[in-house]
Amino acid sequence: MAEAYVVEAVRTAGGRRNGRLASWHPADMTGEVLNALVDRTKLDPAAIEDVIVGCVSQAGEQAFAFGRNAVLASRLPASVPAVTIDRQCGSSQQAVQFAAQAVMSGTQDVVIAAGGESMSRVPMGSNWTLHAKAGIGVGPWSERIQQRFGVKEFSQFDGAELVARKYGLTREDLDRYALQSHRRAHAASEGGAFDREIVPLMVQTPAGPVPHRRDEGIRTDASLEGIASVKLIREGGVISAANASQICDGASAALIVSEKGLKTHNLTPVARIHTLTVTAGDPVIMLEEPINATRKALQRAGLSIDDIDLFEVNEAFASIPLAWIQALGADPEKVNVNGGAIALGHPLGASGTKLLATLIHALRARNKRFGLQTMCEGGGIANVTIVEAL
Repeated sequence: MAEAYVVEAVRTAGGRRNGRLASWHPADMTGEVLNALVDRTKLDPAAIEDVIVGCVSQAGEQAFAFGRNAVLASRLPASVPAVTIDRQCGSSQQAVQFAAQAVMSGTQDVVIAAGGESMSRVPMGSNWTLHAKAGIGVGPWSERIQQRFGVKEFSQFDGAELVARKYGLTREDLDRYALQSHRRAHAASEGGAFDREIVPLMVQTPAGPVPHRRDEGIRTDASLEGIASVKLIREGGVISAANASQICDGASAALIVSEKGLKTHNLTPVARIHTLTVTAGDPVIMLEEPINATRKALQRAGLSIDDIDLFEVNEAFASIPLAWIQALGADPEKVNVNGGAIALGHPLGASGTKLLATLIHALRARNKRFGLQTMCEGGGIANVTIVEAL
């Protein structure tokens, strides 16, 4: 089977809720990362055969063929098609996998995988909560689903608590991990680790327009005492807003190309897609599935956990990477080395290609070979992508 290569992977710096990127329409923001791929690779944009865009809250400004609107807001020609997909938090990681599958099958040679989410302008869940407020329908979980699983709804907050309880994680464990995320992200940002992957967007400030180059959620003054003072989300639980991912605005994209595409367009790859995996499990505990998905991916790849040089495990909640490390015996010093979503933000549908950009650039900066990224997703699904840096 043909190989799939990553030629470039980029992202915006994250914006806090109602922060610096809130002025950007999500289609325009996503269009900018598409432009950046073309600018950096010098690719003829007419050669792009498809754009696959992940987006979770497909409502309001992210409705009506959001992926296509991102293309129309970019400098890509109108002849470039696009599609929007929703695999919850793994949407743009799935976009990478769909793009890689298209290239590996030989049906296409040049595909962009991307993601965009403005959580300021299109609040999380608004694609169904607004219907509920208007009295339209009964919501996404039918009575049949509720009866089958014995719940009225599937809650990521409940899932995060269940994972913490199952793996014996305390509030202090989660808070210490959250502090580590901020410290690692701050060190990475100050040390220039993100410079190559970030596409600066112009934002308006009291001093005038400036390029947004730094992830806005990083707390340089974070302390264990401050994190521990934040109110718990569930009474008697261990999850708080401080040890969970930050609401974030952002976009990201990766150019996925076949060997033929590399030669035809004189492109140099930065990584090779090694293994693609998606699995599903219990939708109630929901967020534990990356553990099973990682085991399956490593088995399929013929690799052990120790063969992987760096990991990106999405920090939806601190309990998820901590449980993942415990269950798999992974070296914690290889996991989220530049911080994660607790500090950098989790722009939902944009997080998959965001993590890919960070993972590939971190591997290359350290002269390492294999990287693995995984994402817990609504409904008890998880994606795992293993890449080989070149």
